[in-house]
Amino acid sequence: MSIAVQATGVRREFDGRVVLGGVDLEIRRGEFVALLGASGSGKTTLLRILAGLDSPDAGEVLVPRQRTVVFQEPRLIPSQRVLGNVALGLPRGAATRETARAALAEVGLADHARAWPATLSGGEAQRVALARALVREPGLLLLDEPFAALDALTRLKMQDLVADLVARHRPAVLLVTHDVDEAIRLADRVAVLGGGRLVLDEAVSTARPRDESDPAFAALRRRLLSELGVTPAGQAVAA
Repeated sequence: MSIAVQATGVRREFDGRVVLGGVDLEIRRGEFVALLGASGSGKTTLLRILAGLDSPDAGEVLVPRQRTVVFQEPRLIPSQRVLGNVALGLPRGAATRETARAALAEVGLADHARAWPATLSGGEAQRVALARALVREPGLLLLDEPFAALDALTRLKMQDLVADLVARHRPAVLLVTHDVDEAIRLADRVAVLGGGRLVLDEAVSTARPRDESDPAFAALRRRLLSELGVTPAGQAVAA
């Protein structure tokens, strides 16, 4: 697989505080990478740099021209119907509308094209946001804690949907999350950001579909939690 993302020595400071202190990251086309880290560790800052929404103070970033982001909030435009939100920014015309309808069908919302965003549930709104991202056939899909605001059952359903869509469309993916199990369940690789650098970057070897009762799943969870400073009992490790 060709390399879709190449970040080398990425550094970012805010008011003299180093958030990213020289991050190196590669993501291949079709590869799904999950990024973990404590709050304030720079996960979203790195995602924003890859998205072109922020610029590094130093380092080099090479990414596909076509990139899309799904945020924690769906960020739908209230004055546009669902179909209009999906097609937002694309060339107007019948072909675009049909492409947007097909994207809605992929996320299970074919019958919601004429709905207004205010009438959608949280999970439905996030599926619209996902359709809007994928309709552009991005080379890089960036997911910034997109399931964090959803209830547990909806979250699991959305994880399954994302896994299916990513397998079908094959973009490079970076998922920022606080959920270790979510990272293991979805990703080909899991990286941990700490102290401004990647302190761990490990392939997930457990066969899909992944079962939390699998000893390999549990072993990787323990290792990731340890890197994040959390004991198996759920208590923070003393600094």
